[in-house]
Amino acid sequence: MSLVVQKFGGTSVADAERMRIVADSVARTVRRGHQVVVAVSAMGKETDELLHLATEVSKVRPGRELDMLITAGERKAMALLCMALHDLGIPADSFTGSQAGILTDTDHTRAKIVEIRPDRIRKALDAGRVPVVGGAQGVSSDKDVTFLGRGGTDTTAVALAHALHADACEIYTDVSGVFTADPRAVPEARRIKRVSFEEMLEMCAAGCPKPAMRSVEFARTYGVPLHVRSAFTWEPGTWIDEEDPEVEQAIVSAVVSDSSQAKLTVTGVPDRPGIAARLFRVLADRSINVDMIEQNVSIHGTTDISFTVAHEDLEAATAVVAELEGDIGATGSTSDPDIATVSIVGAGMKTQPGVTATMFETLAAEGINIEMISTSSIRLTCVVRADVVERAVQSLHRAFELEGV
Repeated sequence: MSLVVQKFGGTSVADAERMRIVADSVARTVRRGHQVVVAVSAMGKETDELLHLATEVSKVRPGRELDMLITAGERKAMALLCMALHDLGIPADSFTGSQAGILTDTDHTRAKIVEIRPDRIRKALDAGRVPVVGGAQGVSSDKDVTFLGRGGTDTTAVALAHALHADACEIYTDVSGVFTADPRAVPEARRIKRVSFEEMLEMCAAGCPKPAMRSVEFARTYGVPLHVRSAFTWEPGTWIDEEDPEVEQAIVSAVVSDSSQAKLTVTGVPDRPGIAARLFRVLADRSINVDMIEQNVSIHGTTDISFTVAHEDLEAATAVVAELEGDIGATGSTSDPDIATVSIVGAGMKTQPGVTATMFETLAAEGINIEMISTSSIRLTCVVRADVVERAVQSLHRAFELEGV
């Protein structure tokens, strides 16, 4: 008998009909002789609706109260799914994050898991029941309800799979796996059967929305195999696990784009030790995550520093730069929200020459200018104008012949 953790996202349980369909799938898995633990997200767009409601009633939204509000969506979904399972003759018990033994730090709205004590989950499994856990939530060391942030149900599922020594963690979503490119931009994109943790992490960092990056990091750390698949077709999806040293890796596995970034440039920065450190320390202290960074060659003792941040952090980052301009001796700054990134990812890039040249030649042939460049051993990312990023993805997908691999 195997133990499987199954995660169902908001679209998978968006309404009563979808809830019954998910319950039927869980029931079928149980009847095939498997033990099942379910992690479930809030129904449909309920999290967004709760956040909107919070903005309508208050300008002051303490993190503790936001977490209490947001996690109500998952509690509602887990109770309804248990009812649907009981209706099919499958005994099931719902558990909040705290009841499931998910202990977190005290950072409200984006808490991190520090320990799992799944005693009650194991007891339910031993009794032949299906534990249904509310996703993206836990309890802090201060004994407050905490929210893990967007995509947190993926992390909940992986954490439970690790703590329970599950055979696999299935991430059910509205797509049938991980693709070589966004099928909306590239209709010829194909589903990838298997991808390594390292490649998946780079794809997530480059803009691939599913699964959540934190869940992949957790899975890699503890060796939890992930299976990303559709809750609408139930067909086999994409397996994410350790890289197989016996199998030659594809040079490029996927082309990924991200239009959620904006660029900030600080001009006329004195080229001396400590200036960049001060700038990025203040940004970090304001919880502003910086992605790509580029510094020009010093001319007459000054340089320009460009970096990218998420769109939602642009206003705060611009304010930080404005505050520091005088202190660090910069002459000015500019912001540009109309950029996007396009990346190629592949484990085979580590040993294959010419990949960088092919990417640059392909973009040049399309008349697409590269504004910034970032690299890792298995990823190459370019900043381009937002209005040409889809064309960039299409041309690179053709250039590396990903549709026929």
